[in-house]
Amino acid sequence: MLNQRQLEEYLDVLTNSGHKTGIFKPRGEVHREGDYHRAVHVWIFAESTQQLLLQRRARCKDSWPDLWDISSAGHISAGDSSLVTARRELEEELGVTLPKDAFELIFIFLQECVINDGKYINNEYNDVYLVTTLDPIPLEAFTLQETEVSAVKYISYKEYRSLLAKQDSDYVPYDVNGQYGQLFDIIEKRYKENTVARSLTLQKQLSRYAPISLNAELTGLTDSDKEALVFVVKAAKVMDEIFYLQSWYSNPALRDWLKEHADASELNKLKWLYYLINKSPWSCLDEDEAFLTTADSAIRLLSKATRTFKEWKGLEYRAAFPKLKPAGANFYPPDMDKMEFEIWKESLEKDQQNEATGFFNVIKRHSEFILDSDLSDNKVGSAHDLYIVPYSQEYKSILAKAADLLHKAGDISNTPSLKRLLHSKAEAFLSNDYYDSDIAWMELDSKLDVTIGPYETYEDKFFGYKDVKGPQTLAFNLPNDERIVKDRGTSMVMLKNVSEAKFKHILLPIADACVAKEQKELVDFESFFTHTICHECCHGIGPHTITLPNGQKSTVRLELQEFHSAMEEAKADIVGLWALRFLVSQDLLSEGLLKSMYVSFLAGCFRSVRFGLEEAHGKGQALQFNWLYEKGAFVLHSEDTVSVDFSKIEGAVESMSREILTIQAKGDKEAAGLLLQKYSVMTEPLKVALKKLENIQVPVDVAPSFPIANKILL
Repeated sequence: MLNQRQLEEYLDVLTNSGHKTGIFKPRGEVHREGDYHRAVHVWIFAESTQQLLLQRRARCKDSWPDLWDISSAGHISAGDSSLVTARRELEEELGVTLPKDAFELIFIFLQECVINDGKYINNEYNDVYLVTTLDPIPLEAFTLQETEVSAVKYISYKEYRSLLAKQDSDYVPYDVNGQYGQLFDIIEKRYKENTVARSLTLQKQLSRYAPISLNAELTGLTDSDKEALVFVVKAAKVMDEIFYLQSWYSNPALRDWLKEHADASELNKLKWLYYLINKSPWSCLDEDEAFLTTADSAIRLLSKATRTFKEWKGLEYRAAFPKLKPAGANFYPPDMDKMEFEIWKESLEKDQQNEATGFFNVIKRHSEFILDSDLSDNKVGSAHDLYIVPYSQEYKSILAKAADLLHKAGDISNTPSLKRLLHSKAEAFLSNDYYDSDIAWMELDSKLDVTIGPYETYEDKFFGYKDVKGPQTLAFNLPNDERIVKDRGTSMVMLKNVSEAKFKHILLPIADACVAKEQKELVDFESFFTHTICHECCHGIGPHTITLPNGQKSTVRLELQEFHSAMEEAKADIVGLWALRFLVSQDLLSEGLLKSMYVSFLAGCFRSVRFGLEEAHGKGQALQFNWLYEKGAFVLHSEDTVSVDFSKIEGAVESMSREILTIQAKGDKEAAGLLLQKYSVMTEPLKVALKKLENIQVPVDVAPSFPIANKILL
């Protein structure tokens, strides 16, 4: 016999702001005492008929019995996750089994009400999911859970909204003029779009990128290395597939769908072109705002998602993605929060903690694996739901293809150090140990420089632990592995052709519009490029490995977490500026470079801020500009231009360098957060400059094409 504790559902108790308290109670007690807790709402929406599916609650329910309500809903039990609960409830209540890419989290709704003569207090945070099917699911395809659901029906979303607005007594009440109105607003906006207006918006977004063609100088390569390059480019193309997956799990399906339908209309063509730049449905230059919706996404067919019958081929749904870009991209479960991660991490042995916070793995859920595997045994077999999966396992088939191509390239090359790099990198893809291949890259002595693998952490906005991309880069300083940085330092690659393109198409027009007239001529490429070199050098110099105030060894990345990338970019910029002044003082650079260096940096501030304050470079640049402006080193003029006060700039640069380096050396996350909160904001001088640049349509970034690579891939 199961005892009462095992029979009754336990819920996590939350604060009134929705955060876990660490306390869990029986469901009945939670509702008697009015504790805040979590639940899920799942709405099934039929795109072709614009209808929502409603269920009639069973008469035995302790809340709103026999009333029409959400397609499916349920409490999130203590220790359970949101998305797994949503999937499980839909399967249990309606007999509909769907993968996670069918569920779109559209908003979180706080419901506070009292019913049953004060005996049932509902203080509930609800994660509201939308499942978009192409057509209504036939009613005979559902398998209803009799203890929960007595009937289902479809109803026009407009009619349903009207019934709720009238407070019809047959329907569970929701305030459509309050938070819950978002459901109807999202559907309305999504399916009543102005095609012409949307096309114009996408054209405007595309115009912010200057198309450039980047060729490579191959004359210095041996014939064998030219042959090897063919396989390297093909391997790079294979690696792109991993990036799409890391951005979001339904991203590859979206990409393939947009490509397939790009020729159907002018709007579809624009969607595809802008997607090619962003590599995801979120616009990099617009604070990661979605420029697509799930209604634009791929249609997938599941023949056995419900009860089957002869006349129905199966359920077709849209592969979903959220409007807000997930902070953890696809490196973590989409419904994981920081507290859950930290509690789990602290339960691990030290070596596993290092893995969990390391570069080369993803974090997944046992419960999700059980659902996806269709296992009847629902036991996790662990006190925690999270577990680690190395890249070599998660992307095994893709990495195997890339490794095979790199081995072929290594076999062909007659340059010993290049041969070693290519073979060791191929082996790293399969072993998940990148140490030897990174050393091989640092020791590379070849006309052909190959950087391929998991680098940079800009996409992981949860902690900054995992890898991916930023804007079109000017240079890079690698590896990020603190072991190698400590033992061997780093290696730097400068992309001079990209730098020249950005200077010509972006920086010079910015300077012409935003820099004071008497200082415009000081903006030159030599200063811009030299500062970029110093920026990358300062990434390598550190600090990296640090000793915390309690004596514990750690790294800046681990301590600053989600603030690390922005702080590191700001550090490299501002300390790079200080370093240039130091080199001039040591007669290693010309004194005549100084003024040009500072004014070119000023113009560069406007360039990077335009990437947006959700992006590490933009956030770091806003921090620097606003600090220097506050110290009087940058001066705003009546004609909305800015100049450098050469009498104050050196002191301001030094004070900011000291501030950032001290925070990094101490691993002081709180101080980093406060500094970014205060200074990484869109102040009036920045707003004025950005508006001016938008009006005259200065490009924000470049969109390169690579003729040699394209020729190889044909």
